[in-house]
Amino acid sequence: MVSRDFLLGNARTWGGGGVLRVAAFTGGVDVPSARFRVRQYIRRLMEEGVDITEFSSQLGVYPPHNLVLRPLWAIATLSSRMPDVFRSYHYDLTLLQREMFSTYLTLEYLTKSPRVLDVDDAIWLLRSGKFAEKLALNCEAVICGNAFLSEQFSKWNSRVSIIPSAVDTDRYVQDQPVEEPVIGWSGTSGGFKYLYGIESALAAVLQKVPGARLRIVSDSIPSFRIIPWDKIEFICWSPEKEVRAIQGMAVGIMPLEDSLWARGKCSLKMLTYMACGIPVVVSPIGMNAEVLSHGQVGFGPKSTGDWMGALLFLLDNVEQRIRMGRNGRKVVFEKYSVNVIAPKLAKTLLQV
Repeated sequence: MVSRDFLLGNARTWGGGGVLRVAAFTGGVDVPSARFRVRQYIRRLMEEGVDITEFSSQLGVYPPHNLVLRPLWAIATLSSRMPDVFRSYHYDLTLLQREMFSTYLTLEYLTKSPRVLDVDDAIWLLRSGKFAEKLALNCEAVICGNAFLSEQFSKWNSRVSIIPSAVDTDRYVQDQPVEEPVIGWSGTSGGFKYLYGIESALAAVLQKVPGARLRIVSDSIPSFRIIPWDKIEFICWSPEKEVRAIQGMAVGIMPLEDSLWARGKCSLKMLTYMACGIPVVVSPIGMNAEVLSHGQVGFGPKSTGDWMGALLFLLDNVEQRIRMGRNGRKVVFEKYSVNVIAPKLAKTLLQV
């Protein structure tokens, strides 16, 4: 393995001479945005003259459900982050992956400037949204995951760049085509509401297709109303299981509701399926529609009947699944891979 020192020694230099050292504050080790918007770039960015050190939250950014514990959690969370705030002054730039404390502006303004805010969700829709505006105003630049987010944050900051979420195409790779009729969904349990929205279509397809099952890769088991338990295959998410679990899908799904929050999504589920050569059936909302427009990678159903038709077609046609899967892999490789996006991210950070 190539060493960090070797990469830094052979890295490009930025305007001040030498390597740009970045202190990146993220929401936690297993938080998807931390993994896909920061951590997976670290090695590749060294080659571009950007050295990122991640400071992840040990207690997370979301408060516990128990209201009694929230004050103690808040104190502990902010206290645990203070040493990293002080450490940021040993770096050239601070990268804030969203807010440090859900829906509040807290220690961000104490970090080393210049600051760059990275956003991959419509966070201004939470609470009054004032924290998002203040956060953008306290940063010298903002990086948004799609055009919808950029449109909003451009109202508060004049230096906004659009950098889509990327997938490591060396890790998410295509395996042998899956012949078994497995419909797959991967994500955190917070997204179960979107699955419930198409439950009737899923139940009908699972009943019609012999041997069909629904694979859920998540942190907990969803509570479906009409899908039989023997049709569900649950895989508890882990970094070690994630790729293999996706590779074992015949079709990958990403249902969404037509809402402002959904329009802020950066299509990460969809892109991971495609990177593994899996055809997709996704709600054509926001960035999902943009990704679908790049080629024949799957379908964008809008109604229950459309969802049923798309899933039945793909489950019944192995050759079409293989063709669309290959197209999807090609789209990700050319437009959304780490190797393509990392230089764009480096350029943005180096210009701050």
